[in-house]
Amino acid sequence: MTIHASVGFAQELDGREAGLQAAHQALNRLGVGSPNLGILIASNQYQPREVISGVASLLGDASLIGFSAPAGLTSAGQHPHSVTLALLSGDFQSEAHWFPGYAQSGRETANLLIQAASSNADNKVALFFADGFNGDAEQLCAAIQPGALSIAGGLSSGDLHTGATYQMSGTQTGTGSLAAALLRGNIRIGVGYAHGWDPVGSQFRVTRSRGFWLRTLDGRPASETYAELFGHPARDWAFPPLSYLARLYPLGVEQGEDMVVRAPIRVEADGSFRMNAAVRDGIDAYLLVGSRASCEKAAAQAAQQALVALGDSKPAFALVLVDIAWQMLLKSDPGIEVRAVQDILGAQVPIAGGYTLGQIVPGKDGAPRFLNQHIAVIAFGE
Repeated sequence: MTIHASVGFAQELDGREAGLQAAHQALNRLGVGSPNLGILIASNQYQPREVISGVASLLGDASLIGFSAPAGLTSAGQHPHSVTLALLSGDFQSEAHWFPGYAQSGRETANLLIQAASSNADNKVALFFADGFNGDAEQLCAAIQPGALSIAGGLSSGDLHTGATYQMSGTQTGTGSLAAALLRGNIRIGVGYAHGWDPVGSQFRVTRSRGFWLRTLDGRPASETYAELFGHPARDWAFPPLSYLARLYPLGVEQGEDMVVRAPIRVEADGSFRMNAAVRDGIDAYLLVGSRASCEKAAAQAAQQALVALGDSKPAFALVLVDIAWQMLLKSDPGIEVRAVQDILGAQVPIAGGYTLGQIVPGKDGAPRFLNQHIAVIAFGE
């Protein structure tokens, strides 16, 4: 049985009504068979229980996982204050799981996820969404050994000022959690990822960092370093809009032989950068700047990679997880990254997704890898 996919979305004042309409639309478009899996992207402005109530009333027994985002993405573009629902049906099985302790321990959550997956040797894919403000995604990734299970997902986003975000699994919802779907049967995924940010020549030494807070660069508060570069007074970086726009200017930091992108979530009142991945003291960091052209190129590259990873399987659906910095950068042309993905995958492939605070993809050695600032294209095929 071929995998079928459909996407519905709705923009309503009421979360339940938006969920109901999105589910109704997606079910009508699915046409054949009952859905095995639902992937839900909902505005952080909605009450999550209302959204779940609207969607679940129509979905029946389908596994459902989801996350909050400031805007959803579909083949039609970007949809702020909306509910987006993707449905998949076919010759595969799906099982939703809820791990409420992710913010307390990424390592323990990883162990529980592996235990859940090992309960059935046929599990092939784990798709998950975790809290982007609370919890240690790098710790989670480090605790999952390379193996037969393909792991991919993203970190939910929302209001950068309040840190309001949520995750959903079945009828459960909350913050600080991880929602996962374990997939088995006639299904496979191909994952591609890339980013559109390049070094511009400014180099710093990380001189003080504690946990998720990068305190000083070259011995000065991080905000002072950015104030000197961009011309706004250091104190202004602690207030909107500059406190959030700092994410547009991430750092490239050395990690072993690789350079990884690490981006601030916001600038704190003391001038430090609040990250969602630790940055070690004593390493060199390079200022990165993005552009529309390089992001379009990166989106196409990620889609091409996902296609190649699918092998001889045709894509039936693509989940597109895009860093929230892309939404800021591409404000004048919203949804342009989706069009770039469509150009590669084809206009007939349904697309759903949203803006995230990090992406998790399978690394070259098979172990999961935590990214900032990327676009991740997760293509589903038979």
